[in-house]
This record gives sequence, C-alpha cells and structure tokens, in this order.
Amino acid sequence: MTNPNCSVKMSSGGKQGGFVSYQNVFVMRHGERLDNFEPSWVMTAARPWDPPLAEAGRKRAFETGRRLRESVGLPIGRVFVSPFLRCLQTAGELVASFSDEGRGGTVAGDGVAVKPFEVKVSVEYGLCEMMNSKAIRPNVAPKDGNMGFDVAVCEAMLPAEIVDKNVERVYKELPQWEESVLQAGARYQQLIKDLADKYPTENLLLVTHGEGVQVAVSSFKKDAEVNEVDYCGYVELRRPIFKKDHTFITGEFDLLTPSGQTGVSYSLPRSLENDTNQTTP
Repeated sequence: MTNPNCSVKMSSGGKQGGFVSYQNVFVMRHGERLDNFEPSWVMTAARPWDPPLAEAGRKRAFETGRRLRESVGLPIGRVFVSPFLRCLQTAGELVASFSDEGRGGTVAGDGVAVKPFEVKVSVEYGLCEMMNSKAIRPNVAPKDGNMGFDVAVCEAMLPAEIVDKNVERVYKELPQWEESVLQAGARYQQLIKDLADKYPTENLLLVTHGEGVQVAVSSFKKDAEVNEVDYCGYVELRRPIFKKDHTFITGEFDLLTPSGQTGVSYSLPRSLENDTNQTTP
C-alpha cells in the first residue's frame, strides 16, 4: 500500500534519489459487447447505451487475464474500471482468471468464481466511454445525455470481496455529454497519470474503452499512430519510481508493448521503427 506520509513528484531531471522499483500500468479495452452480436437487443433493453458482454466477450476477457497473469510475472495491486457494464464484467472475468483461473473460489452473484485475492477493484468515472455521439450511437443514447450510472449499483456487479469502496475517485461524476474527441483524449491521458501518482508503489490495470487504449499508446510513444485496438487488447506502460526522504519521485512512462502483440497495432515513422528494432533485445 502507498505510504500516506509520502508525497509524489514528477522528475524534472538531475539527481532523483534512490531507485525503488518500476511501476507498471496496463490499459485494456473491454470484451465483445452483446449488441454487436444481437442487434435486436437494443429494441427491448432498458439501458440500450450500456450493453453487457456477449458470451464471447466473457471468454475472451477470462483468457486474456490468464495470459496476462502467465506472461507478466508481476503482481497487479489495483484494477480501475469504467462504469459501463461491459467493462465491469470484463474486470470481473479478469480478476477471476487472476485467482487461480477461477477454480476453488467462492461464486459471486453473476456466477463468476473468485477466491479472496489481494487485488482490489474500484469504479472510476473518468475511464468511461467518450461522452459523445461519435462513441455512443445516437439512436440509443439518452436524449438528455444522462447515463444514469450509480457507483453503488456498479460495485454490486462485482464480487464483494474485491471491491474497494474507500478509494477517492478522480472523477466524481461522468464528463459532460458531447465532449470533443480532443477533450476525451486529454481526459484519458491525465487520468492515467493521476491514478498512477495516487498509487506509485502498486501496479495498475485500467479497464476502459478503445479510445482510452489508443491514448495510452499515442501519449507515451512519440509519433505512434494506432491502427486497431481489438477487444481486450491492452498495452503496458512502465516508469521508474525513486524515493528521496519521504517523497516518491516518478520518471516518465515508456510504452513496452510491441505493435500487434497484445491486440493493439500501431505504426511509427520509419526512422523510429528502425531505432526500436535496433534497441529491442
């Protein structure tokens, strides 16, 4: 846990103090949404703007979590998740896969098996979908832009033993309806930094939407242009953490994930691609 007596500062160069560790932040898109498999679902849905996962999405989320656990080899202390149902369900499947692949645990209300586990999950409004008609289909979006999310209801979608209700959210409410793409991008970029700074000694997993993953690439990989973010596609960011007196000093984030390796493809100017190929072991 983060020491409440320690503050966090960004490094501005020069002597940084003693190296403590690296902090890793994973930014992931949700799994397949039901309305893409069953278009007629929206005709009778009470909340047509907030579809659940399709069964294929649940399976993909669980398998992605299992592969993440096997390949990364480091603990994830906290999961922050968008309030949209497809993201909540993705987070539930991910945590189930972290917990001995869901075997031998208790069964949550929606059937996801989870045993007591150290990872904690919190709902974060700032990780939500872009609040505009470009991202949320106009024929299903509420006319007044009110999505009707309630944190307590969102938390009830998750196994009780993994929910951290004591976290102070960065965003106390959803962004205003019809935010621009640039505003949404700035929101995602700043939120990644804000959440990481709140927990500098913990590795984080952020479950969000495709645009959020795109921003995680373009903000921390110079001149990167994202081509595609698949369902449950994710990228890994890493930065060094130093400690001087009672202050954590953070370095800059680097994007560690190569294009196409984890469901996110991006391109770089040819000169940067050559540099990357030469420096990657």
